[in-house]
Amino acid sequence: MRSNNLTANICRHIAFSPPDISDLEVEEVVKTLRSGWITTGPKTKLLERRLAAFIETGKNDVDCISENSLIKYSDRVVCLNSATAAEELNLRILGIKEGDEVIVPAYTYTASASAAIHCGAKIIFADIANPNGADDTHMPEMDYEAVGELITNRTKAVITADIGGIVCNYEKLFKIVEEKRNLYQPLNEYRNKLSSLNSRIQHSIGRVAVVADSAHSLGASRLVRDIRRNTGQIADFTSFSFHAVKNFTTAEGGASTWLQLGGIDNHEIYQFYQLLSLHGQNKDALSKTMLGSWEYDIIGPWYKCNMTDIMAAIGLRQLDRYPALLKRRREIIRCYDDMCDEIGIQHMNHYTEEMKSSGHLYVIRIPGINVEKRNEIIRLMAAAGVVCNVHYKPLPMMTAYRKYVSNVKDYQNSYKYFENLITLPLHTLLTNEDIEYVIACFKNVIKMYVKNG
Repeated sequence: MRSNNLTANICRHIAFSPPDISDLEVEEVVKTLRSGWITTGPKTKLLERRLAAFIETGKNDVDCISENSLIKYSDRVVCLNSATAAEELNLRILGIKEGDEVIVPAYTYTASASAAIHCGAKIIFADIANPNGADDTHMPEMDYEAVGELITNRTKAVITADIGGIVCNYEKLFKIVEEKRNLYQPLNEYRNKLSSLNSRIQHSIGRVAVVADSAHSLGASRLVRDIRRNTGQIADFTSFSFHAVKNFTTAEGGASTWLQLGGIDNHEIYQFYQLLSLHGQNKDALSKTMLGSWEYDIIGPWYKCNMTDIMAAIGLRQLDRYPALLKRRREIIRCYDDMCDEIGIQHMNHYTEEMKSSGHLYVIRIPGINVEKRNEIIRLMAAAGVVCNVHYKPLPMMTAYRKYVSNVKDYQNSYKYFENLITLPLHTLLTNEDIEYVIACFKNVIKMYVKNG
């Protein structure tokens, strides 16, 4: 850039995270609209099976010749209308209720905590272990030793957050919850089919459940006990987000998945997700279209959060393109890493020997600045046409969550991580020239900032 006046010659507008929608998605949506079937139906069921295959194998072309060939992946994934719904239903299937405690990262988005509150549970925040993030990835990872100290006989779950697509150290967390197994008191209620399922699941797990908020990390993986596992294959229950800003989108939307539980049929679990997401109605719209099959029952006064076939149509074509989208994100991250290493800016490490990220967010932290100075840098970048963001403001600082903490100062590590953090644009619509422009703008802003103090 020739001029130090960043507002003088803006040659680009770099959006923060627009959706990457191709003609393939558009054509599939149009075809779905013309099919006459636009709510939950065959495309949603097909997307569930294809996602289950992707989670298991890491490949998007497994047995996808026909819907029938994917039958072995049935009852493993449930698609819903949001990741927040997926998180809440995970907890309701697990049996989280009033009187239970759920440990939540202080450093995460609101959905990680609000889902537990919706279920009536008391949330207990855990700070991050290090103000600079995890030693290997620099991701703001929760303090697992502190989690162990927070577990009581009322604790039913620990929620993790794979921020930016970086996979948490689940091996360390599983060790902690196993060590506290003696405190665990599983539910013993069998008054109806749902409470019976809740109780059997809690007894099957036999310890505090690990529930992953993997909103950012579809397609990521980590070594767990020397075996590489994809997100969705690590935690007891996992939720994904398909919101418009995510790597993989259905406009809105999300999905739940879970590990095989001893003595419990996946089909039973899947059916209760369906019941919970469709008003407790024991037949979905597709089943009711069969001749003579109009009659149904309402099993419980539950919720409405199903995915539609219009959304699934987007997802099916997104999944076709997803490996290439992940590859492009890695290329962009490599360019940003080189820049940060050159000018001495800390960044999250998305790819290590143990962990492969989905590359959702590019988070950097500028040494020695505070919130006001960070915000000024974001304004300068915006003046140059580059939209940046912050991920995240710790939840104990938010109005809605202050009543859940005795002292915000108990989460100093989270605050210190947040105060000098900037998230750069990272999406697959960025051209090589766009990336060069972002890098040039950022270098210039930092140079001006340092020069002007």
